[in-house]
Amino acid sequence: MKDSLSQDALAVVKSLSDKHAEKIVAMNLGEATTLADTFILATANSDVHMNTLMETAKDCLEELNLPVRVEGAGSTRWRLIDAGNLVVHLFSRQGRDYYGIERIWGDAETFTFEEDSEL
Repeated sequence: MKDSLSQDALAVVKSLSDKHAEKIVAMNLGEATTLADTFILATANSDVHMNTLMETAKDCLEELNLPVRVEGAGSTRWRLIDAGNLVVHLFSRQGRDYYGIERIWGDAETFTFEEDSEL
C-alpha cells in the first residue's frame, strides 16, 4: 500500500516521525493536480517544535538533493516546504483544523503514519 509513495516521501516522513511530529499523513495526489505528486502533512505541538520540524524536513530534502523553498517561515499556524513534486505542510494543532488540507484533497490516496509505524 505505501509502495505508491516515493522513497523521498518516506524519508521525509521518517525524519518527521523521528522528531515526534503528530498526525503524519502522506497524500498521493497522482494525477489529481500539477501542484505536486505528494503532500506530507504533520502537526507540531508548540512553536519550538514547529521550528524543529521545519529544519528537519528542510535538512532531509536537501540531503535528497531536492530544491527547497519555504513559505510562512514566521507563521505559527502553517508552514509549507516546497520541494517540487513533494510538498511538506507543517501545522499547529489549530492551523491543521483551520486549513483542512485533508478535506480539500479528500479523494487522494492517503497514508497515515502512527508513532510506532515502521518505515
